[in-house]
Amino acid sequence: MSRERSAAEQQIADLLHTARKSLRLSVAFLSRLDGTTQHLEVVDTSVPFLFQEGHQQKQEVTLCQAVLDEKLPQVIPNLKDFPEAMKLPAARMPRLRSYVSVPVTLSDGSLYGTFCAAGLTSDKDLTTRDKALMDVLASAAAVIIEPEVRSQERRVEIAGRLDPLIAAGGPTVVLQPIVDLSTGHRVGAEALSRFPGDWGMPPDVCFAEAHSVGEGHRLELLALERAASLLDRVDGYVAMNVSPATLLTPECGALLRRLPLERILLELSEHDPVEDYAALTAALAPLRAAGLRLAIDDVGAGFSSLRHIVVTAPDVIKVDRSIVAGLDTDPVLAKLVASLVEFAHGCDVRVVAEGVETAGEHVVLRNLGVDYGQGWYFGRPGPPEALVDVAAPRIPSPRREAAAVVEV
Repeated sequence: MSRERSAAEQQIADLLHTARKSLRLSVAFLSRLDGTTQHLEVVDTSVPFLFQEGHQQKQEVTLCQAVLDEKLPQVIPNLKDFPEAMKLPAARMPRLRSYVSVPVTLSDGSLYGTFCAAGLTSDKDLTTRDKALMDVLASAAAVIIEPEVRSQERRVEIAGRLDPLIAAGGPTVVLQPIVDLSTGHRVGAEALSRFPGDWGMPPDVCFAEAHSVGEGHRLELLALERAASLLDRVDGYVAMNVSPATLLTPECGALLRRLPLERILLELSEHDPVEDYAALTAALAPLRAAGLRLAIDDVGAGFSSLRHIVVTAPDVIKVDRSIVAGLDTDPVLAKLVASLVEFAHGCDVRVVAEGVETAGEHVVLRNLGVDYGQGWYFGRPGPPEALVDVAAPRIPSPRREAAAVVEV
């Protein structure tokens, strides 16, 4: 064997071994038919020098195709009894003389390939009863194969959408204002990625799909590049999102070092797991020393926020919209936000509320001591030119300013 089998391939091999031993033949194999080529994907054989996994041949000249075309029966005790079979390469090399082939059909009715067994000698005992066994085994093989087939189809579909987007420079990036709740003036903006509308999915899903096909880091870096290109067109700071895994790549570090770090608030989502906090802290240390500020995004939406906050010591926490929406009429949400504010300010961390959509939410957030707000109430995401002037081009950092809490 030139390579190690996957778990699924080994399961298929076990089924093939059962077929070969039960039928007392020389070889059993699973072939994939792609329309032009037959691929021997898994082989169980007593003569390995004749039958090898990975072997390919033209589909049109195979016994499998002749059976599918109904030029030959599915069970052939002796190929010599069928002139059509004797014309094919398999009758000459490896000189097959007995053969049984059944289709492998997926749940949607599509043909994956064939489940076959063959012998180097004729076998008058090979009957339709043996075909019944092969049908059962082929059905079991289809169940094993289908998840990987669907996964591969998904990867192809995702790549088909991503490739032209990546070639065009990545997602569109828009800016949403972030305001000081005590003054109502904008202090910064968050850069938000936007994907084609016909994809029908939010940005976090688009990035997750990109990571699932190995393009996540590249897509995130393109989004960061586009966000950085807006710095010259807007005052104040710009908040940029990056996953912890992408932040640890050399390419991300190199990109950030090129930027005016004192104008950047880097947001790490609390949804994204951190595999190595020591490595994350080491990667951030020189950037933060050069002026970069750190925010933990989506706080309150899950359970990893507190660990993120304790270990990374951020400058800002961003309260997730799920506990901001409706807090002016829900005392439980208001109490939860108040607790987060108390916790954050006790750690010398500023608080940004996300998803602020009403005047009522704005008032309660301000009364609770939340420092900054972001949401449709203050402005929808758009181009830099749509942003109003900032009150002061500064980053929301407790190390640079005192918190202002205004009671109404």
